[in-house]
Formats: sequence, structure tokens, C-alpha cells
Amino acid sequence: MKPITILTLLSAAAALASCMGPREVRQQPPAQMAPAGVEGAWTDPNGLVSTFAGGQFQTRTSDTNTQMASGTYTTTGNVTQINLYSNLKQTTSLVNCALVTPNQLNCTSESGAQFSLVRKS
Repeated sequence: MKPITILTLLSAAAALASCMGPREVRQQPPAQMAPAGVEGAWTDPNGLVSTFAGGQFQTRTSDTNTQMASGTYTTTGNVTQINLYSNLKQTTSLVNCALVTPNQLNCTSESGAQFSLVRKS
């Protein structure tokens, strides 16, 4: 290559490089960590929302926010035991729930009734 051609190409490359502004760096939002344990809000197919927070448990209707049940819970490993008071029946019962995925709880009441809760997003 002739020196003049090389010089022309280098000048053109330098001119193009100077026209470009600083490269924009896009930051991705921080990845949300999967919630640990049962803390948070959960829903069931009947439209009830159950909330676990600091050892306290509540179940409310999603439409009128009426409290249906309350109680306390303890967690050992992936099993959570709820000591539940039903406002409708005015009775207490124990419910055992297994955290089968970070977003699904499979529960069995002491009477043998089974139900699942899905983490509310």
C-alpha cells in the first residue's frame, strides 16, 4: 500500500472515531432474588390471600379484605406449621405446609383437607 493511502485511511478512521460520543452503557436492573421461606403474600384458587410475616399469619378475601383466619406459624426446614383460628367456624386447627418450590406451598389441615398456595407476585 502506498503511504498516502495508509495515511488517508488512518485519518478517516480518526475522524470517524472523534465523531462518536461516549458509548452509552446500559445498566440492567438488579436481579431480584427469589424470596426465602414463606414470608410474604400467597393466594389460593378461591381468591383468598394469606400473609406470613414475622411469625404471624392472616387470610383475607381479595375483594373486600375481610379477615377469614389468623394465627401464628413456625418453620422448620421446608415445613411450616400454622396454628390457625377460623373466624367463620370460630375454631382453631393445625395446618402443615411444605414449601415445594419457592412459589408453591402444599398444605394439609389436621382434618386431612389439602390445598395449595401460590406466591403472590
